[in-house]
Amino acid sequence: MVRGKFQVTNITSNHWNKESKTIKLQAVYDNGIEENAKYAKATPSGSIEIQIDNPPAAEFFELGKYVYVDFSEVA
Repeated sequence: MVRGKFQVTNITSNHWNKESKTIKLQAVYDNGIEENAKYAKATPSGSIEIQIDNPPAAEFFELGKYVYVDFSEVA
């Protein structure tokens, strides 16, 4: 497994479905937070964009919130 740390940088309501949100995340960088500096050294840039049609799941994401993203191989 590989872990990344991202920050929610944009949340957009989609016009075709009011319950649908597009969430944009950016890899963290060193902004004075020691843990972020460690992640930024390993992954200095990156972005993720996801569309979520499940309102409770979309509510998890808040603008400015930091989240971990875990990547693991599908067997």
